[in-house]
Amino acid sequence: MRLENKKVLITGGSRGIGRACVTRMADEGAIVAFVYHSNREAADDLVAELAEKGHKVLALQADVRDADRVTLLVNELIERWETLDVLVNSAGIVQDGLLGAMIPQQWQEVIETNLGGTYNFCRAVVNQMMYQRSGSIVNLSSTAAEVPSRGQANYAASKGGINGLTRQMAKELAPRGVRVNAVAPGMIETDMSAAVRGLAGDQINKVIPLRRVGKPEEVAAVVAFLAGDDSSYITGQVLRVDGGLSLGGY
Repeated sequence: MRLENKKVLITGGSRGIGRACVTRMADEGAIVAFVYHSNREAADDLVAELAEKGHKVLALQADVRDADRVTLLVNELIERWETLDVLVNSAGIVQDGLLGAMIPQQWQEVIETNLGGTYNFCRAVVNQMMYQRSGSIVNLSSTAAEVPSRGQANYAASKGGINGLTRQMAKELAPRGVRVNAVAPGMIETDMSAAVRGLAGDQINKVIPLRRVGKPEEVAAVVAFLAGDDSSYITGQVLRVDGGLSLGGY
């Protein structure tokens, strides 16, 4: 197991891609804590599900937008574990709408959750990782950062910001042995994408070269690769997991 005994913290871990990452990391031998916002039932279900497989994971509640809460959570976790090897920033929301009709609250909540939450957790862990002279940070971006759809001004901006933050951090932290990469999923079968998939119907499979939407587990496999030592010479990259969607055309 390539993540044996690595200490891993994952945000947005109770659902979707984050949940798949928690499961994959635990299956790969990692010691995992995950952050959930409000769905305690989903978090407890995941803890129980993994306990049946012999994995003990830790569920922690936090709003990723709350910088003080994030700092406290990370500090307490590092005190408990003594080290932190991997951070996966998966927490994210969508509030789509055409720009002319988008109210400031829709813009702010998406930017503050997706980009601000990623910043808050990165800021909270970097000192420990620099002190260790090791660590891997994986940020969840999206193909929408470069190939957005109508109504995604806030979401595309937040994910574009994550790409820029990822590259900047990679350059800044590389001399201290800390790697920073991003994974950019395309259309993935999650609750968050359900509305878009419902509107698009079968048409969506026609614009994806692999002719299907992706599974959260397929994204989690790439995240696990970037988290582990097999990717020890990779930093500052944004890896697309989109079935070829970002290639464009039919």
